[in-house]
Amino acid sequence: MALFLVQHGKNLPPEIDPEKGLSDEGMEEVKRIADTARKYNITISCIKHSGKKRARQTAELFASILKPQNGILEITGINPLDEVESFASTIRNEDNVMYVGHLPFMERLTSYLITGSTDNPVLRFQNGGIVCFDKYPGTDFWIIKWTLMPNIH
Repeated sequence: MALFLVQHGKNLPPEIDPEKGLSDEGMEEVKRIADTARKYNITISCIKHSGKKRARQTAELFASILKPQNGILEITGINPLDEVESFASTIRNEDNVMYVGHLPFMERLTSYLITGSTDNPVLRFQNGGIVCFDKYPGTDFWIIKWTLMPNIH
């Protein structure tokens, strides 16, 4: 079982869409990543998102391709500047849940899960990419199991 973190897909600037919904490029990248995950038989039980338009749209695109058994759900606590430590205490790796959120929260959460500190960067997210975590066998330590990103540069 695993935990999946996703930064929302690329969004439109606020002067085009005040809610900053996904751009055409962002939608295409998310679909491509989701389709690749499906081809690898990645199973997601539920997709939870922040409720911001770009996160909701990203979650809906992933759900349309990965078909999570328990659908999608809007949650609180994963907005850009939300507090990482209390949210991290609620995460369980038994659930195969995907969280779709924002920077800097997702990078800070990753740092906290891996190092115990939000101040030690360990990974740079890409819009629409997936970072898969698991608990290291026999420990309480989280590890990055794999990543699937739109770009390799």
